[in-house]
Formats: sequence, structure tokens, C-alpha cells
Amino acid sequence: MAMETQKASKARKPQDQSISGILNTKSMRWTTPVLAIAGLLISSLPSPALIIFSDDHESYRACAAQLLKAGVTQAAAAQGCATAIRPRDLSACVATIKQRTKISPTDALAYCSRARRPKELASCVVGVSLNTKEEINSAVLNYCGRSLLPITFADCVVGLRREIPLTPMQALDTCIDASETANGLTLSPTTP
Repeated sequence: MAMETQKASKARKPQDQSISGILNTKSMRWTTPVLAIAGLLISSLPSPALIIFSDDHESYRACAAQLLKAGVTQAAAAQGCATAIRPRDLSACVATIKQRTKISPTDALAYCSRARRPKELASCVVGVSLNTKEEINSAVLNYCGRSLLPITFADCVVGLRREIPLTPMQALDTCIDASETANGLTLSPTTP
């Protein structure tokens, strides 16, 4: 029985010593955390291929080209595209308004630059302008720009005017008041 115990302990010793020897060395205790941290730092760096071969420059180029074609000055096009989160959406907004209404591209750029959803702003401006026969272009830009949901706002204006004989300004005021009330933006005091 004593021999069996010695054989078992001899069989375990080389494995135990080699594994524990590796794990207990000073170099392993210091090397593992250092390598882990270095690996994390390297993996968090952007890939050089992503930096060099980014296609985002194409969005800015397309934005500038479309704004220049619409009649915006070079300085305004550069400023507008540079500050846009989605440059192609900005230029599409200006181009759509310019092509389908009589609103100047400079005015369109001012409102499209501030819009959260420039393409929806363009749809709103075009839809309402066609419905009002472009009687109130600057007001349409302002109201569509104020609306949180420009397409819904345009649907409200067009829908009401088709059924009820409202002036364009009455329809704009009614729909903007309704959208601001529905979104909790009223300034009236609440009663307890």
C-alpha cells in the first residue's frame, strides 16, 4: 500500500511541479497582466485601414457638389456640409426644395441645416407649398422647421385644407398648435 502511495505521488509531482512552477514564477505573475492590458489598448485603437480608406469623404464631396448645383455659394456649401451629421441628407433637402418650390436655396439651406430630419423637412415644405400654391413660402419653411414631425404636420395642413375652407395661415397655425399641444410643448399653466 505504501508503494502505491509513492507511485501516485511520483506520478503527480512532475505535473504539479511543472504547472505550479510556471504559474508561480515572478515573470509570469507580472507578464500576464501587462500583456492583457497591452492587448486591450491595442484592440481599442482604430484600424489604420479604416482611417485611410474611409468613404465618408464621398458624402461631403457629394453634398458640396449638390449644393453648388442648387445655387448655394461656395462658402455656404462648405459650411453647411462640414457641420452636417448626414451631409447627403442636407444637400438632398436643399435640392428638393429648390427644384419643387420657388424658395431660394439659401433660405432652404438655413432651415435644412437646423432640421433633425432634413429629408422630412423637404417633404413637408414641398407638400404644403404645392397645396397652398406657394402663397406663403417663408412661413412654410418656418412652420415645417418648427414641427417635430414634419410629414405629419404637412399631412395635417393638406388634409384640413382639402375638407375645410381654411386659409393657408389658418391651417398652418391650427396644425402647429395641435402638434405642440400633443407633444406637451404648451406654455399654458396646468391646473391642479
